Amino acid sequence: MENNNYPQLAAFGWNDYWQSAWRESALFDHKGYEPARIVAQYSKQYRVITEDSEKIATVSGKYEFEAGGRSDFPAVGDWVIAQLLEGEQRVIIHAMLPRFSAMTRKEAGNVIDEQVIASNIDTIFITNALNQDFNIRKIERYLIAVWESGASPVVLLTKSDLCEDPDNKIAAVHNSAPGVPVHAVSARLNKGKEELAPYLLPGHTIAIAGSSGVGKSTLLNWLAEDTLQQVQDIRESDARGRHTTTHRELFVLPPGAVMIDTPGMRELQLWDASDGWEMTFADIAELATQCRFHNCSHESEAGCAVKEALESGMLDLRRYANYKKTERELAHLARKEQANSRKAVRKAGKQSSGKLKRGPHDRRRHGFIDPE
Repeated sequence: MENNNYPQLAAFGWNDYWQSAWRESALFDHKGYEPARIVAQYSKQYRVITEDSEKIATVSGKYEFEAGGRSDFPAVGDWVIAQLLEGEQRVIIHAMLPRFSAMTRKEAGNVIDEQVIASNIDTIFITNALNQDFNIRKIERYLIAVWESGASPVVLLTKSDLCEDPDNKIAAVHNSAPGVPVHAVSARLNKGKEELAPYLLPGHTIAIAGSSGVGKSTLLNWLAEDTLQQVQDIRESDARGRHTTTHRELFVLPPGAVMIDTPGMRELQLWDASDGWEMTFADIAELATQCRFHNCSHESEAGCAVKEALESGMLDLRRYANYKKTERELAHLARKEQANSRKAVRKAGKQSSGKLKRGPHDRRRHGFIDPE
């Protein structure tokens, strides 16, 4: 098989798909260039795994110059093409193999940019604790991002030992996430691990996503049967935790699966996720097709199937409210993106116009002609 070219990388997910992508790369025949996977990220430095060892990496100056935004830079889980430096434990990243999946979010604050949480993931464990922090609406929000990513979602309800009736919570999640696997687990009681075995396949990449305090690092340590990440106690008053994991990192578990641990997020700010939104609320979209008017706003129109479902209790009012809230949020983000794009086009036009209007003095100053 083709992936025998890099047998050590197979443990980190290298397979025939990536071997083919590597062969199609423009840098395939360059001497001293090899594929590597990003296993950790620290600001502008990375830790990568190559065929022979783990090394520190930075992107080349050309890569940084040509990157259009933050999402163009490598993230944990990416496969990159790295130049090995003889006698050094560092490499230079020159390119990235095309991602087949990526979980992203909007950059924190007022910046309109996309941040990649993790990439090239097969399955994403959406974690939510069965304590005071249990929140169906938050699970729906994560589902939007996961469906949009191209990976498969699985909901893990952690700390099941703190819940008297976990089956009731599982049923509630199923109602809001039809067709999505849901499992209740307890690391403290060593309960539920066997249910996760089908996901922990050799070379299969899994990312753990969720808020601080839900037990992501504890889950990782439990599945690895080792202390890979430090854990901290949560506040008893509101069941919230502090950020134990401060960076994204990739680990290989004993069963052979590759797992990416991510820092907790107080709030997942959605990025361009219209497809994920439609998949998460597919039941409401189906109801909308049954309305009398095709442009029904589900407010006061006669023959509105969504209103009828709400009145009968078939559709949960809080789920519908979250549907409308996230719809408005994505529409607002789209408008801001469009406005920023128009500004960028206008700015580029002004800069180009300024260059054309330069006189002889400006041209000499900028080195376009030699002074007499």
